[in-house]
Amino acid sequence: KGKHETQYLLSTVDDRTVLEARSSDSASALVYALRADPARTPWLSFRWRTERLIEKSDIRTKAGDDYPARVYVVFDYDIARLPFGERIKMRMARSLWGEQLPVATLCYVWEPRQPVGYSQWSAYTDRVRVIVAESGSARLGQWVDIERNVAADFRAAFGEEAPPITSVIVATDTDNTGETAHTWFGDISLHGRPAG
Repeated sequence: KGKHETQYLLSTVDDRTVLEARSSDSASALVYALRADPARTPWLSFRWRTERLIEKSDIRTKAGDDYPARVYVVFDYDIARLPFGERIKMRMARSLWGEQLPVATLCYVWEPRQPVGYSQWSAYTDRVRVIVAESGSARLGQWVDIERNVAADFRAAFGEEAPPITSVIVATDTDNTGETAHTWFGDISLHGRPAG
């Protein structure tokens, strides 16, 4: 609330329809609701392309929690499975942000400094594991294909088997740093075996 929203539109790049995102001191995301079993379709693949990095981006801080490209995978994690203190915190957060606030999420980002594979809890919550899927400026302006085993990533982050997937979310945000970003997303899919 009270923030500018990232602009999203469908555009044609290299003869393919893709999702284009433009962010200027803004933040918002697009959610695609689905129901998928990560035991059957553990492999997430997607493509993204961005023009520039966010220089002040820093995976370790709230002030640096901006990325030109994010892909979230949200899981149907039963809040009753959380320890009592965690349940109370989550219920308070849901009273502020809405009942749809997820309990367990993986977030894949394009980060300027940390290496691919680096991960840590979000600067805002330990219910979102942020994983660097692309790093640095070497492939700016190019389509980058990403493939991750979300079942394995969930197990590494949360220490248990992944529950069903309820949504995949794309986002481009620059509200914390006040910078700008221009990114494209394409060809997001879940499958049983690695695509590449």
